[in-house]
Amino acid sequence: MAIWRLKRIVVIHTCIFFVNVFTAFVSATAVSAWNGHTTPGSTTPTAFTPFYVPPGAKAYDSSSPLIHYTGKWETVYSSGYYHKSTQSTSQKGATISFTFKGTGIEWFGTCDRKHGIAYVSIDGHKPRAVDAFYDDVIPLKQQRIFWDFDLAYGTHTIKITNTARRKGSSKSTFCDIDAFVVTRGVKTKYQDQSSQQDSSFLASQELESTVSSHWKLTQKGTTGVHAMQLAIISSSHALIVDKVEHNPLTISGHPAWGALYNLRTHAIKPLNMQSNSFCAGGTFLSNGTLINVGGNPIVEGRTSSADFGDLDGLQAIRILQPCDSDSVDDCDMYENHSRIRLASPRWYNTVVRLRDGSAMIIGGSKRGGWMNNVTTNNPTIEYYPPKNIRGSNGLPIHLDFLVRTLNSNLFPIAFSLPDGKVFIAANRDAMIYDWERNEERRLPQLPNGIRVTYPMTGTALLLPLSPANKYQPEVLICGGSNIPDDKASYAISSQDPASSQCSRLVLTDKGIDDGWQVESMPEARIMPDAVLLPTGNVIIVNGAGTGISGYGNVLHQVGTSNADHPVLTPVLYDPLAIHGSRFSSAGLPSSSIPRLYHSVATLTPAGDVMIAGSNPNLDRSEVKYGTEYRVEWLSPPYMQMKRPEIVEKVTHIGFGKEVKFQVTVPPGVHGEEKGDGSPSVDPDADTTIQYEVALMDLGYVTHANHANTRLVYLDCSRVDNVLKIVGPPDGGVYPPGPGWIYYVVDGVPGVGVKVMIGDGESPPVDKDAWENLLQKSLVDQYEHSKGVDVSE
Repeated sequence: MAIWRLKRIVVIHTCIFFVNVFTAFVSATAVSAWNGHTTPGSTTPTAFTPFYVPPGAKAYDSSSPLIHYTGKWETVYSSGYYHKSTQSTSQKGATISFTFKGTGIEWFGTCDRKHGIAYVSIDGHKPRAVDAFYDDVIPLKQQRIFWDFDLAYGTHTIKITNTARRKGSSKSTFCDIDAFVVTRGVKTKYQDQSSQQDSSFLASQELESTVSSHWKLTQKGTTGVHAMQLAIISSSHALIVDKVEHNPLTISGHPAWGALYNLRTHAIKPLNMQSNSFCAGGTFLSNGTLINVGGNPIVEGRTSSADFGDLDGLQAIRILQPCDSDSVDDCDMYENHSRIRLASPRWYNTVVRLRDGSAMIIGGSKRGGWMNNVTTNNPTIEYYPPKNIRGSNGLPIHLDFLVRTLNSNLFPIAFSLPDGKVFIAANRDAMIYDWERNEERRLPQLPNGIRVTYPMTGTALLLPLSPANKYQPEVLICGGSNIPDDKASYAISSQDPASSQCSRLVLTDKGIDDGWQVESMPEARIMPDAVLLPTGNVIIVNGAGTGISGYGNVLHQVGTSNADHPVLTPVLYDPLAIHGSRFSSAGLPSSSIPRLYHSVATLTPAGDVMIAGSNPNLDRSEVKYGTEYRVEWLSPPYMQMKRPEIVEKVTHIGFGKEVKFQVTVPPGVHGEEKGDGSPSVDPDADTTIQYEVALMDLGYVTHANHANTRLVYLDCSRVDNVLKIVGPPDGGVYPPGPGWIYYVVDGVPGVGVKVMIGDGESPPVDKDAWENLLQKSLVDQYEHSKGVDVSE
């Protein structure tokens, strides 16, 4: 797969595919499915193509009078083309031009050995080379050759010129125009059509605050697959995971639903996802491996598995081995349901890394739907690798908490605590779970009837842990809704107000006795994302002011969104400030992009916040609150400051072990304002430089659930430019696995450095428990429940 690393546009060399090692691509006349077989659960097989016109977009056939051809073009007829015809040329220099109004353009054509390179330009800008070569004699029709969704709203012209050549051949090659699909879009208040801006591209649209704090919001890059799930895997790449749908990024002739996003160049690489990862959870393990867990059944009907070839994802455990190189050519997801799977189906499950480096998989639904209920509920936990807890021998363990918290209890909030136990919140309830003893300790109910888990979705964080207070744990939960979760969907409206409540609870005996401490955000939010900064402050982004999570369920849907009134301005939260003065939106820039259901946000190694996603739709859509592929970057003031730096490579930090390394501190770092724009706790105390080391887990983010997100301040001292730190005391304070250390001087953090905490070994494996799970559970048991033969 060739990925064009361009400054302002994403061009995907779509016809050189990564081939799934488990399948072979063959002719639609031989077999209908893209991957060479029709999977169990398929509906009527049809020959699959990536061609798709989402609601709100418009298709233009190659015979449209709006498309102007120069040179020798021939009309070719076949039922495999859009409207049964395409325009084709082998003439060097033959061109087409097409003028359209909108924010995006897609060109569809044919790929095979006879097709080659064309140059594509928009609005007269420098042409980009796009290759339609595919190494097979059997042509792939209606393939997406080129796409760009980064255009400013307005009128644009695309020009395509055939070069009649391809690499490694002297024979003339063809260029086909089958159809164009235009994303019509809307004008935003930040776009001035009268300006002389670069009208070809929505180039690094910067929305800068007008006060001295200098927060910046920049839109740059597109994800190719919708960003439902997000995790930082290295200093250069983020993992993006979606559900099976008609994403523009393709692989092996079908839409991709997983990708690796380059944080530096904004290039994207599709991943070979096999099963449907719709609403899966995830975590890193102690050896750095990432697992993506659960999902949804095979996609049927209009987007049938006979088309997509996806497998049932409800019991899937997808594995991404550590991928730390700048090159990700050899990085991909691995699945083997016959040997690696969940014991039971799970959709909307939460995955937490424990103090031994293994994963606890919590709750979920046994099949697709909307609100959880007694019929669909999976009120259990299980582990990866499987464990024998109290005689469970690898099988699921019943959790009464997940019965009590019906119906609004999907994607439960969970954090591993310093004593090794796990905090879990769902609906209006919370508990501390001793997983080794299988014991629950009930906590006070969340105040004021506010529900905080799907579909009444709030967001939560474990506030920073510090040796100064003996790693005393405290949780923060913000947003949600007080709508009764037994209320019928036809009685719920997208206009019902969300909650502005934030609640904090110190998880000590005294703190629990004192109960939840309540405060209010400046604006109510459902589906917000709370992101920890290395300074210890929290930035809250995304969400809506009314409605609830999901799509297509309630009254007064907007498009198909269950929520409305996007909250476009971030808010900064200072946990150490006095109650009543912790929130501020002063100087924070507002976005023009609604981020509703299926939005994500995460801290990056650079220290800014990556914001992506929003898709309250069954499939890709361009109606109001449509599928969003654009990426935004929220930069705290410290991104524009002189910053400290870790200059000596650090790779491992053992528990309680001392590590020394070189650092630099540029002159002028010290000041009276933190690098995130908030005032210093005591700016008049003295002029001594204050420094600290923040160890962070950037988490696995989906559905406002920031599983495993964590900040631990490490004991540290400095002599000249040598910094000495002491690793966290044990796996309770920081579960073993990958992390990022940020050197923070007077509230200004440097760029994060990836380290392995602990010994880097795999989590403990109980072979007997693993084998028992395989013997006592079925592969893809949801398909069995429908009477489908999955024995192939």
